Amino acid sequence: MSLAEAATRRTFRSLRVRNYRLFFFGQLVSLTGTWMQQVGQDWLVLRLTNRALPLGVTLALQFAPMLVLGAWAGVVADRLDKRRLLLATQAAMASLALVLGVLTATGAIRLWMVYLLALLLGCATAFDMPTRQAFVSEMVGPDHLTNAVGLNSAVFNSARVVGPAVAGVLIAAVGIAPAFLINAVSYLAVIAGLLAMDPARLHRLPPVDRAGGQVRAGLRYVWSNRVLRSTIALVAVVGALGLNYRVALPLLARFTFGGDASAYGALASIMAAGAVVGALAAARRGRPSRALLLGSVAVFGLLSFVAAAAPTLIAEAIVLAPLGLAMMTFVATANSMLQLASSPEMRGRVMALYGLVFLGSTPLGGLLGAWMAGQFGPRSILLLSGVSSLAAAGVAAVLTRQGLPHESYYSNAVADPAAYRPDR
Repeated sequence: MSLAEAATRRTFRSLRVRNYRLFFFGQLVSLTGTWMQQVGQDWLVLRLTNRALPLGVTLALQFAPMLVLGAWAGVVADRLDKRRLLLATQAAMASLALVLGVLTATGAIRLWMVYLLALLLGCATAFDMPTRQAFVSEMVGPDHLTNAVGLNSAVFNSARVVGPAVAGVLIAAVGIAPAFLINAVSYLAVIAGLLAMDPARLHRLPPVDRAGGQVRAGLRYVWSNRVLRSTIALVAVVGALGLNYRVALPLLARFTFGGDASAYGALASIMAAGAVVGALAAARRGRPSRALLLGSVAVFGLLSFVAAAAPTLIAEAIVLAPLGLAMMTFVATANSMLQLASSPEMRGRVMALYGLVFLGSTPLGGLLGAWMAGQFGPRSILLLSGVSSLAAAGVAAVLTRQGLPHESYYSNAVADPAAYRPDR
């Protein structure tokens, strides 16, 4: 076997697990539709209002339920059969996409309807996200978890390459509604994959029994574990202030560079292409590391400054590829570290808290970014991303030297979470 073949087998080794293979390809189809809808929704709001703030409000409404429901959604994910819960959330999101598509196609759509549907989608996502994250370990087991997390990120960002590009061309050619209708149909792929799985081959643990204080128990668990606590704090800062490209890219495409929906789709796809490379690189690694976590945040911050200074649409596109790579390296590393460092009976709650700070921080960042774009122009969002990411990386590095565990300690913690003692 050649070195290239060996590297490929290592990168895609989780696909040898049938249940995960069904999930992988179902997600690839469904997430492509999801990104088509995101581009369509953003462009629909801009077409209805021609202002930046409503775009931020829509984004805030879509992710605000994670702030309210995220912790309880993690308890639900730990209590219930994850495969059945995912069937319910995917069906709900498909129905919402269908409603948005029909309203847009008939010309009945109004801004308040977009707001309401975004809020309902956020409610479904609040339960879907921690369940989907925790379900990965049930499909592949602990030996393949880091690889599967990296491949999940690659699927997510491969969809971000194809979805926005197709949506941009589709919107320019025939209108916005088909993007929503195609997304509604795309959910059937992941639903079919979940139904086709063999439940007997899942690495299940007994469900967590109902008891009082389970949300508080999850919070105490994360706070007592230094690996979890420091990683989630870093994700919270970068997620709220750094990862605001859902607001920045459509505004840059329309107002800074004078482009249309296809320009926005191209920028989103190029950034996602870089993220795919970062995700595949994460899939090849055996274990996450603190050095990679902090280094990727710092590189992301530096590249955000370069993106803010890009003089043309082409120059912006060139910078977005490595920026996407750095972003996904950070996200995949943080995700793997949290899953490996958490005990199985707490994993749903840990990943719900991750979703709360990662997605739930989006309302704050989206509104702040939209306000800054209205006051200072879209490039100011990228400047905020650069400043906040570099500051977060710097503070985390200083705190690490002043008392957080050494790199070898992190490696041991994620390698054997059962042996982790937070009082050490």
